[in-house]
Amino acid sequence: MVALFKVLSPSYLLKLEKANDSNYLDKKFYDELLHIIGLEEAKEGGKNIIRRKLANKNPASLIEMALKKLQTKGIHKIPDVTFFGDTTDEQHFNIALELCITWVNRILFLKLLEGQLKAYHLGNEAYKFLYTKTIHDFDELFKLFHNVLAINIKERDGEVQKKYSLVPYLNSSLFEISELEDLTISIESLDNSEVLPFNTGSILSEQKKENNGFKSLDYLFKFLDAYDFASEGTEGIQEDSKKMINASVLGKVFEKINGYKDGSIYTPGFITMHMCRKSIRLAVVQKFKDKYGWNIESFDDIKNYLADRKSTKDIIEFNALINSLRLCDPAVGSGHYLVSSLNELIVIKYELGILADDKGNRIRDYEISIENDELFITNENGDPFEYTLQNGKPKSTETQRLQKTLFHEKQILIENCLFGVDINPNSVKICRLRLWIELLKNAYYKEETNFIELETLPNIDINIKCGNSLLSRFPLDADLSKALKSIKYDTKHIVGL
Repeated sequence: MVALFKVLSPSYLLKLEKANDSNYLDKKFYDELLHIIGLEEAKEGGKNIIRRKLANKNPASLIEMALKKLQTKGIHKIPDVTFFGDTTDEQHFNIALELCITWVNRILFLKLLEGQLKAYHLGNEAYKFLYTKTIHDFDELFKLFHNVLAINIKERDGEVQKKYSLVPYLNSSLFEISELEDLTISIESLDNSEVLPFNTGSILSEQKKENNGFKSLDYLFKFLDAYDFASEGTEGIQEDSKKMINASVLGKVFEKINGYKDGSIYTPGFITMHMCRKSIRLAVVQKFKDKYGWNIESFDDIKNYLADRKSTKDIIEFNALINSLRLCDPAVGSGHYLVSSLNELIVIKYELGILADDKGNRIRDYEISIENDELFITNENGDPFEYTLQNGKPKSTETQRLQKTLFHEKQILIENCLFGVDINPNSVKICRLRLWIELLKNAYYKEETNFIELETLPNIDINIKCGNSLLSRFPLDADLSKALKSIKYDTKHIVGL
């Protein structure tokens, strides 16, 4: 049915450019997540901003529980508390918001991981761990974050190792106690007894008939479980007809929350896809032109030169050239452009015939493209590629090879080619999260562990930094007449008047 739908679609029949947005915001998901956090969207001065709930403030929301604990414990350990605002109320709110974003980041990442594990193991419910039966309170959630995900499987305590034997170690700094948590509070400080009433129009309509609400953590888990986090990158029918929430949608949600003061602008997926395709391919052409002096003007010209150069040595050499590209987004936000760039670089390597495994053997018998700002991989029969295990092993050596190749290609490109800066520390965290999620999509079980342990994620903190990319020698309102006195240009020339 999916193939038939694609054939009969206007974009196929009429050759129209696809302008649907893969990052389309599911408003129901967005509104209920805000409700659980304790926020609301409102219009002020013609802008949509995010603010603390005013009318229906509830003590069981994450931010209200965090604020209550911060007000009790104090924020005096923070060296420069003015970074979070001018007034005490503003400081408390901004600190609580950053903590909540950190916690929800981790939970959403784990929900994607849980969906991935279940998909790898053909829907085996034993790989479901993010629900109240296992994580019964915030203390247990703290343990999951920092005593399970942050610790190598063999080094975990005996009881923890037994309970979470199927939860992998990922080596991600996402699960290290953050500096702000260390100076203030962590998630186990939140109250486990508070009951959060249902949001208006909640997706939990069936449970709403029998309950007035749930304890905060139980509400959050039930809410997330009502959506499908397992169909990322596929066009299959979602589990139980649930609405799908992908990494791009989560990026948009947090971009809006981050821009809570001034509103936010989120570029549609088809635009970032188009911009990355045009700009990166021109840069690749220039790289080959400069390196080899070839008479080439377009990307297709490179294909002609590489047609007969497919030896292992050539593949390694040309891969190294593309890996020498450096892409930087100076206002990285949720990392949308970097993710689109990552996908484009993978497709460029595939189209040039140089996408290869660690031994230099090319990836064949698969078609790799970008559809609706997502990497889409099909086999020779046109079926979407899926990495699954049967009887404890990947269903074929070829699927293992492709999954492993995609993971390590993404890792190389993220570590060497992609960089980002943002003045908002929360944006930096979300961007790192988005890139980790891109790697998570192609996480594979390692042969040397008899397919029991997943490959760990790299630390990408060095690539995505918090800072102001708008550097200037002079303040914007400074009188530049003295500085320009010794040169032939004045301020009118500088600003183009």
